[in-house]
Amino acid sequence: MKGFRQASNREPLIFELGGKGRTGIAIPEPEEEVKRRVGRVEIPSEMRRDREPGLPELSEVEVVRHFTNLSQAAFGVDNGPVPLGSCTMKYNPRIAWEIAGDPRITNLHPLQDERTVQGLLEMLFELQKWLANITGMDTCILHPAAGAHGELAGVLTIRRYHEVKGQIDRKTEIVIPDSAHGTNPASAAMAGFRVVEVPSAEDGNVDMEALKSIVGDSTAGLMITNPSTLGLFEEHITDIARLLHEHDALLYYDGANLNGIMGYARPGDMGFDIAHINIHKTFGAPHGGGGPGAGPVCIKDRVVDKEKGVRLSDLAPGYRVIYDEDTGLYRVKGPGEHSAGLLKAFLGNITPLIWGYVYILSMGPQGLRKATEHAVLITNYFMKLMENVKGYTIPYGKGRFRKHEVVLSAQPMAEEIGVTAEDVAKGLLDAGFYAPTIYFPLIVKEALMVEFTESETPENVEKYVERLKEISRIAYSNPSEPKTWPRNTSVGRVDVVKANHPKHVTPTWRIHVKRLRGEI
Repeated sequence: MKGFRQASNREPLIFELGGKGRTGIAIPEPEEEVKRRVGRVEIPSEMRRDREPGLPELSEVEVVRHFTNLSQAAFGVDNGPVPLGSCTMKYNPRIAWEIAGDPRITNLHPLQDERTVQGLLEMLFELQKWLANITGMDTCILHPAAGAHGELAGVLTIRRYHEVKGQIDRKTEIVIPDSAHGTNPASAAMAGFRVVEVPSAEDGNVDMEALKSIVGDSTAGLMITNPSTLGLFEEHITDIARLLHEHDALLYYDGANLNGIMGYARPGDMGFDIAHINIHKTFGAPHGGGGPGAGPVCIKDRVVDKEKGVRLSDLAPGYRVIYDEDTGLYRVKGPGEHSAGLLKAFLGNITPLIWGYVYILSMGPQGLRKATEHAVLITNYFMKLMENVKGYTIPYGKGRFRKHEVVLSAQPMAEEIGVTAEDVAKGLLDAGFYAPTIYFPLIVKEALMVEFTESETPENVEKYVERLKEISRIAYSNPSEPKTWPRNTSVGRVDVVKANHPKHVTPTWRIHVKRLRGEI
């Protein structure tokens, strides 16, 4: 069964194209007057090359065709469904792309006079208010450069909370569910806390009895994603908040899955004290390939020290935009004396923030709520279609609806015939589909984490399900065939261990340069 694009054979490297002496540009000779004034320029011998640089020699049309072919060899959300979902690639509205890339924004300098960037500061001020309202918080900072950066900002705020209260020596632990994103324990450890894991119960919720045995005087806070990575809403969240606050610990919301509840539930109303937001996951900014990202942090303005007049929002790191009523100007306010300081220069990554601003403005409250509705609907439709498909199961929370994503398990297939989640993923690629995240979350064996997002159509989900069913039929009739996948992609199956070890990775173009130089 063919999917949304069928990969061709390997695209040639640019070093394999062209011909000797071919060029796409002609550098003009300097005018006689210039020659006369400058004379002959001699490059010092120690700075001169001892051989040609080994650059490819192509005409302009060859270069254009090469990179056009490369762009068509890559799979993106413009080609078809990407079930990695908003984690990596959701649809990015073109209106946001156009406005965020406007030179009147991109050419601004962070050090120019605030009076000359009032329009930009007004947008960022409004974005702060909108995000605080969407999350049910009181204030918001746009400083962090990405989601994990926002996590670190939030955990550092927890640390400052206990420092200001003079109890950091005993508040040494951060509790994190076993279904959490891997960045949660990393952020907690970077902030100087010891990570304590709490298990999930069979219903997909946090195991409350285990949590009660863990939380105590040494607990500084708890980081939790709601809905979880399993796509399940934490049904005990208000009890969890109450338990944490009884021990003077803060509750931190990982906003990675906010797109599963936006418009229906707010972290601040559940009892959370701090929440970070992934602009790319919920508000349409591009992600992947290293960024840039944006991870705003929103905070409840609870009192920390009544005598000193310190509130929780005073502890957060970074700059924020304020409105000065005396001057009628928007201003950038730096961190105060109780703040955790700075995590980077300036306000934050402006381009993805403006992208999020345009997304919210164009969608409106009703549109944001509608996006959540469709994300949840399409996930549960997919889950329903996958019920009772041989070789797959849906672990945790049996009979419960999911929110924005669902995690399948290929464990039955792996145990019965030796066909793994990796084989299933390669089978999807071989038919022109894009594979979901595999082997995550770690608590699900042979995991296939699927998230289509709000922009996907039922027809495309049905095609995807048909391929998953086809893979199952092929696997059970001939278990050795899936081990040969993919056969139709530009690169066959790689050794995943070697591919992840820098010792074994040699960029192919470097080999061609060495060949051109006669070194190999």
